[in-house]
Amino acid sequence: MKLIFMGTPESAVPTLRRCVEAGHEVLSVWTQPDRPAGRGNRLKAPPVKEYALSQGLAVRQPSKIKTEEALALFTESEFDAAVVVAYGRILPPAFLRAPRLGCVNVHFSLLPKYRGAAPVNWAIVRGERETGVTTMLMDEGLDTGPVLLQRSTQIEEGETAPRLLERLSHVGAELLVETLARFGEVGPRAQDDAQATLAPILRREDGLIDWSLDALEVEHRVRGFQPWPNAFTTHHGRRLIVWRAEARGREAGLGDAAPRGEGATAAGTLVVARGDDLIVACGGETTLKLLEVQPEGKQRLRARDFINGSRVQAGEKLG
Repeated sequence: MKLIFMGTPESAVPTLRRCVEAGHEVLSVWTQPDRPAGRGNRLKAPPVKEYALSQGLAVRQPSKIKTEEALALFTESEFDAAVVVAYGRILPPAFLRAPRLGCVNVHFSLLPKYRGAAPVNWAIVRGERETGVTTMLMDEGLDTGPVLLQRSTQIEEGETAPRLLERLSHVGAELLVETLARFGEVGPRAQDDAQATLAPILRREDGLIDWSLDALEVEHRVRGFQPWPNAFTTHHGRRLIVWRAEARGREAGLGDAAPRGEGATAAGTLVVARGDDLIVACGGETTLKLLEVQPEGKQRLRARDFINGSRVQAGEKLG
């Protein structure tokens, strides 16, 4: 097929690579403009652009696509389909109508669940055990178009959002190539809107840990809010990111750590801070063992190093 590819981050590269390997003619690759990055704020090309240039593919990086100029560039040649993977912009209706077969999106969830900008993150945060990839024909709604193919996978124990996204990016690449190969025989099916859930864009405040939640819910946030905004709290008034943690069940004798006469330990209280054990009280008399943290302005540390370096003591409160 003659294709236009639209994508930006590393998670879109495997699909572009498989389109090339499968022999499709990629007329052009559309991606976001280069952005300042790093300490020097030097312009950095998106991963999709870097791969496209390595393959000698034409790259388009319009700062705006809701313009006549962008549409003229998009439609300068006849093509069969546009393949869209985390492009980062909403396509105008004229773009959706331009390809002969339509615009095919690779979405990292089992639609209609987790429509939106951050499906991988929210699937982990909400404790899902299964997720997957969907190819769909795009319409003007938010991930509401008819489904073409789907493939599911289990979310592994302890898996973080970056790791899961990396796995799904390869699943999605294979599913997209299969979708194109079987396009004539795959019957698009409408989504059941009644089963839809949303995966909104992440905000910085989403990462603030609420210690009154059950420890397992907090652990899900630790894994799901990576690489940004991260699950974070405060210690002695300074930001503390939690990178790895392990939920524990109901703790017998947890109330023993509370001040005399106050009953159960307050959520957010460090009940153990010695050796490798940095344990914080959570809601429902559960506890969370912190394995790796990052104090503000410092590098990531194992619990033992954080305890020793910051002289952490049981009874201190986080948040």
